[in-house]
Amino acid sequence: MTPPGLLISAPASGTGKTTVTLGLLAAFRAAGLVVHPFKSGPDYIDPAFHTAAAGRTSVNLDSWSMTEAQITSLTQRAAGADLILAEGSMGLFDGVARPGETGNGASADIAALMGWPVLLVIDVSGQAQTAAAVALGMAQFRPDLTVAGVILNKVASPRHDALVRAGMAAAGIRVLGALPRRAEVALPERHLGLVQAEETDRLTDILAAAAEFVSAHCDLDAIRAAAAGIVPARPPFACASPTSASHPPLAAPGERIALARDAAFSFVYPHLLESWRAQGATILPFSPLADQAPDPTATVCWLPGGYPELHGPRLSQCDGFRAGLTAFARTRPVHGECGGYMALGQGMVTADGTAHRMVGLLGLETSFAKRRMHLGYRLARPVVALPGFADAPALRGHEFHYATILNQPDCALAEVQDANGDRVAETGSFRRMADGGCVSGTFFHLIAPASRAEGAAP
Repeated sequence: MTPPGLLISAPASGTGKTTVTLGLLAAFRAAGLVVHPFKSGPDYIDPAFHTAAAGRTSVNLDSWSMTEAQITSLTQRAAGADLILAEGSMGLFDGVARPGETGNGASADIAALMGWPVLLVIDVSGQAQTAAAVALGMAQFRPDLTVAGVILNKVASPRHDALVRAGMAAAGIRVLGALPRRAEVALPERHLGLVQAEETDRLTDILAAAAEFVSAHCDLDAIRAAAAGIVPARPPFACASPTSASHPPLAAPGERIALARDAAFSFVYPHLLESWRAQGATILPFSPLADQAPDPTATVCWLPGGYPELHGPRLSQCDGFRAGLTAFARTRPVHGECGGYMALGQGMVTADGTAHRMVGLLGLETSFAKRRMHLGYRLARPVVALPGFADAPALRGHEFHYATILNQPDCALAEVQDANGDRVAETGSFRRMADGGCVSGTFFHLIAPASRAEGAAP
């Protein structure tokens, strides 16, 4: 049986959702509860912080890329927990214009599907009673959602707190916490979001401070009670697909998967790795930054995304990694996602304008000297058969990077569309090797195979 849960969301990004989520996870855990985290939407960084705070692996739930069956199946991993806390992405109702598998990618879709009440985090800096109008509008925007209450963030003074609470009372919105401004509990950030959990100094101390901060200024008993007031999942919401067919998971790309894993290559979704393991695959991690080559007994090599642009000089000098991967690719498949794709190319220009040699298995050349954000869902229809992709006519994923393509001369890997159905130039690359191997790469991160035939149409 799925435990009671809450979805923590907000009117917009940057309001403090992650800090509140981490504080609540750590506080409930310190109180002796087993609390299971989830993340709505495509994000690699927040779930790692969730996992550190809760002691249980956080996975992503995505209404654009996943069917209802996939989402509900992933939530079953919370069995045995006392409480579920899911963190939303962007604003509560923010998504794409056209629906995907189950919805349009909004956090509200997940809350409605699972019947989780919403706990809103409202940044009240620069306003008072007006914050209640925002909260009331959000509470009334979709009839298939229940807003359990709000946590006020960045409260300036007792007088400010009283004014905001008066507005919330008038609107019939429960205040479950009020957090004063406190910069020391903020987490460090970089261009794709937070600095990764494994790179964050004193993470244990930060989580303990967040737990203490939230415990001191939020009503934990009332928050838990709000989750226990879970409502049944409502009828299909406005942007849901007419049907949400179940289908088997994407096949593991090989029996023994050499997986690049270090500070430069860390963006791989836990649900994919767990699915591969469940199919009997063995994961064999190696570190390119430590100049390691893929395990010679592996049947396929996978280079995830991450931050290779921050390690350009070091990667360019990893001759052992380069030679080992080149030898591996002669006879076996190698695939890279985003940062892994860039590392497979000829070269990369870092933000300071310096060109660095990469592995050279593909002709791709990229640059961060003139940053341009590429962000959004992607639907890809592979034009060549790849390990794990052969039985999937279309794949759903997400692209988020700041690189510019200088050259992409190899054969296109796939026909790629954005969430509106418009084609994008980042088609990925494919190159067949002389001794039977192949090398491929994409800028989009794979989330799930597409199930709907109409979604796969070019």
